[in-house]
Amino acid sequence: MTNLLHWMVVMAVLGSVAFAQDEPRKITRSEALNAVAVRVQPEYPPMARQLRMQGSVEVEVLVGENGEVQKVDIVSGNAVLTASAVQAVKHWKFKPFLESGKPIRVLAPITVDFKL
Repeated sequence: MTNLLHWMVVMAVLGSVAFAQDEPRKITRSEALNAVAVRVQPEYPPMARQLRMQGSVEVEVLVGENGEVQKVDIVSGNAVLTASAVQAVKHWKFKPFLESGKPIRVLAPITVDFKL
């Protein structure tokens, strides 16, 4: 029975190590902006323009090993502006982020400003 318990502990440890290596690395806003290869500007929502609404939308972007945006999560911002910001950032492209010479996934904070 102790061999089975030992084997289960070893497998749990190996599984957690593999999972930890798959987690994206968090990077700074500056690191993210320095790696932007293609930046798509958001469309100003007509309602926001009519109301002369301005502001910033904060998002967190999951960037894949190939530099493409895989996911965008809204952190904060006016609901009238957020959808446009998310749609634009989904089309951004980044230079791949490297760790020990290998491309990795990263989580990057991005701010999209809306100014008239």
